Amino acid sequence: MFDGMQRRVVSLWFPRLASDRVLRGCSFEGPFALTLKQSNANRLYCLNAVAEAQGLHRGMSHSDARAFCPDLKTAVAVPPEDQRFLHALCRWAKRYCPWVGLEGQDGLVLDVSGSAHLFGGETQMLRDMRARLLRAGLTVRAGVADTRGAAWALAHHDEGIAAPGEMLPALRTLPVAALRLDAGTATALARLGLRTIGDLADAPRAPLTRRFGPEVLMRLDQALGQQPEEITPQADPPHYGVRLTLPEPIGLVDDVRAGVQRLLTQLCAKLKAQQAGARKLCVTLRRVDQDHQQVELRLARPLRDAQRILPLFERGLAEVDAGFGIDQLRLEATQVEALPAEQVTHVGTGQAGQLEDLVTRIGTRIGLENIQRFLPADSHIPERSFIVAPAAYSDPAGGWSRLTPRPLCLFPPEPIAGQGPEPPARFRWRRMSLTTGRATGPERIAPEWWLEDDNWRSGLRDYWQVETVQGRRLWLFYTPQNPGWFVQGEFA
Repeated sequence: MFDGMQRRVVSLWFPRLASDRVLRGCSFEGPFALTLKQSNANRLYCLNAVAEAQGLHRGMSHSDARAFCPDLKTAVAVPPEDQRFLHALCRWAKRYCPWVGLEGQDGLVLDVSGSAHLFGGETQMLRDMRARLLRAGLTVRAGVADTRGAAWALAHHDEGIAAPGEMLPALRTLPVAALRLDAGTATALARLGLRTIGDLADAPRAPLTRRFGPEVLMRLDQALGQQPEEITPQADPPHYGVRLTLPEPIGLVDDVRAGVQRLLTQLCAKLKAQQAGARKLCVTLRRVDQDHQQVELRLARPLRDAQRILPLFERGLAEVDAGFGIDQLRLEATQVEALPAEQVTHVGTGQAGQLEDLVTRIGTRIGLENIQRFLPADSHIPERSFIVAPAAYSDPAGGWSRLTPRPLCLFPPEPIAGQGPEPPARFRWRRMSLTTGRATGPERIAPEWWLEDDNWRSGLRDYWQVETVQGRRLWLFYTPQNPGWFVQGEFA
């Protein structure tokens, strides 16, 4: 701030931020509320104006609210989504000034010193803010003052603009809760007859400090401008993009590779400083005819090692059509994940990362989602004892040990002819006549009653390992509750 410039602060409060975020894209006009589970009870978290007009309030139990208002429509609140939306509003507010910060969980604070005149004054600026937010479907209350505390008090208790240097006259009639005091302190002050900020400002300071500590008077001095209170702006997210403009156009693959290598070195330095790794990279090549070509690389694991990433770009760069030449290269990490530093030792095989690099190379041809691995699942049901997950988005896991062997090849049960609980001596399966040579079992498996599965409605299964004279090693089961024989797998 320049010397001699009058500081002016705008406080924006969104009293229905969560409900407005949900309803802004629909035309619902009835009573609506978001609920959140608190202390083992489902309570109202945020309401629209129609629900508040019918006597509902925050913290009210969901069952009581439905009793008072049978037409109430509810949805589950998602506080992280509300905070992401507030951060988006913070970026939007930078159109009015560069110094914007968060005010709690539902507000913004702006230092508009020296920028209000660009919008025709403070009154015109607030009118523009309200109009834009109203079109976006948001309810907002605003206050303007010399201090952050006074602007907050006006936004929450008496919308308006305090004249420069006139904080106490603007705040005198407001309750002491407008000083951002907790409910217990505000109640204790009211019992002493100090109900407004004017009463608190006229009271002796020493007894207040002895009884309530320094916080009450500190909040009063901050609101009146006698103690400074800074505004911490919301930091911009890091940008993972680098650019290289060439004095002369290039067209050889080796030259393009050298340019990408230089950009990778700069980008990986940025990623390392932020303890992050790239999962998706995009190289944009601008030709002299103003046409653009892009080479995208999706990695099986987050990386920030330029020497490992560069060879993975080989296939994409080899297919680039340079035309009459390339005069600019731009590299951007479009998807980034956290990659904290790891402790390294002198003990190692030198093979780390080769599997991930192989998955990346194959994934550039057939897609990373098409390279899958099997992972163990916590179930004794054969067909639910594993899951299939993309190798690029999962880690290998152990826990495959079984007391009894399982076949490598599983398929839906196929019925065969047989009677009795013992494996049939002869049977036909897939147009083959087979003779049982040796049978091992049974292994009884019960259905998981807590899961719905039509394939297990026949009840218990007795599994047998059957080696046939013809060389087939099959996995058969018998259903005693609904007699029948089936083949479900084959051992290697």
